[in-house]
Amino acid sequence: MHITAKKSSKKTWAKAIAQPGTEFPLTPLSIISGNIPEGLRGTLYRNGPGRLERGGTRMGHWFDGDGAILAVNFTDDGATAVYRYVQTAGYQEEAAAGKLIYGNYGMTARGPFWNKWLKSVKNAANTSVLALPDRLLALWEGAEPHALDLQSLETLGLDNLGGLNQGKKRQGSRVQGAGGKEEQALPLCLSGKAYSAHPKIDYQTGDIFNFGISPGKNPQLHLYRSDKTGKIQQTAAVPLKRLSLIHDFVLAGPYLVFFIPPLELDILPVILGFSCYGDSLKWKPQLGTQILVIDKETLSVVSRGETQPWFQWHFANGYVDEGGTLIVDMAQYEDFQTNQFLKEVATGVTQTPAKGRLSRVQLNPQTGKVTGMETIIDRNCDFPGVPPQNVGKNSPYTYLSISRQGTDISQEILNAIARFDHENGTLTESDLGENRYPSEPIYAQDALNHQQGWIPIIVYDGNTHSSEVWVFDGERLDEEPVCKLTLPEVIPHGFHGTWKPA
Repeated sequence: MHITAKKSSKKTWAKAIAQPGTEFPLTPLSIISGNIPEGLRGTLYRNGPGRLERGGTRMGHWFDGDGAILAVNFTDDGATAVYRYVQTAGYQEEAAAGKLIYGNYGMTARGPFWNKWLKSVKNAANTSVLALPDRLLALWEGAEPHALDLQSLETLGLDNLGGLNQGKKRQGSRVQGAGGKEEQALPLCLSGKAYSAHPKIDYQTGDIFNFGISPGKNPQLHLYRSDKTGKIQQTAAVPLKRLSLIHDFVLAGPYLVFFIPPLELDILPVILGFSCYGDSLKWKPQLGTQILVIDKETLSVVSRGETQPWFQWHFANGYVDEGGTLIVDMAQYEDFQTNQFLKEVATGVTQTPAKGRLSRVQLNPQTGKVTGMETIIDRNCDFPGVPPQNVGKNSPYTYLSISRQGTDISQEILNAIARFDHENGTLTESDLGENRYPSEPIYAQDALNHQQGWIPIIVYDGNTHSSEVWVFDGERLDEEPVCKLTLPEVIPHGFHGTWKPA
């Protein structure tokens, strides 16, 4: 007997991305309930794909959407917000043409076949943000960041951070080659080096660490160390054994740690324009997960290791315990099915289950050898993080996005936030109600009491097709928000953000 699979229907979360997000100028926000905490003073910045369609054509992957920034300001006079698209060159060209032109992660360039060869990939500026003292950076995986005005969100242009193009490196910086031989760090000599979307900030020094990948026959991992103004002070380049997908890394005490998943990019079809990046990444579990431990002071390789296959988009945190073991927490997936799920998100209908678990890896930093692994939370989750002051140290808490109990994870996106207490092993969850979808939880330290923290999130309410700002007490996620505020327009689901204290 032949059984026809039941066709998935669109869930309410899909309405938030069905139409492009609508920009709005600086607008006062009305309080729906509660009050803004006196110590919550600063700005929540969030980035994400605000537009997934142009000229009647949908983009091929959620990652392809044009970046749009939301800024929510909390002041003594109340709350205001502004929402604007990042005016990248590709965005402006496609807006003028009224159609999609460029290829990206999940689609090839539009038009005749020669256009696929000649058109570069569009910098979507849609993944995360980095708030510097004098400007905001809109970050994307494959190119330089765009600088924006902190208040108006006006796009100022590409920003090379004083070093992405010049390739200056600190005297004496060395790396370890793929064969284990120590060698001089390779200079960054090509223009337009990538600056990834997950920089890590050393809370004590203000130093900013990040990376970028250069593809080609001999792929390299470029490492950057910037001062608190964003100016690059030190660089190095580490040879990679294969061209994979490295989205995030972890700052763990004196180390930077990379887990390189068993993916391999079939680069030729991408170069020829016959396939996009996302469809050309091949899952090869036999390759195992590679481990790369870097000394954060010298940017030199401490060790390389290899372990069982898995995939991760995001790390929660890392630290070195009292016995010298390196601890790394992450949202871990068994395979790369998560990429297919995220591709389906752009269509508004998903059917591929991809479960992320909060997991912990223990390893010897000097050898790169894994000494232990455990699942911390066996629930679908992602977007884990810790308070900024705990980055690189043993944090008592991890905040994350999670699926409510009973959720069909093949058809729903993450629909709750939670806090895991590592000291007593308890998980505290928010209950936003049916058809409500929160942004990634970001910790905002109270300006008056540094022991207090708040979690301001953007909530899309599928019941009313509206977006709101909810503020939770960082220690009481299972209670009602202390404040709810209106937003003038629906904010499409996004990726990452940051909190900039006043």
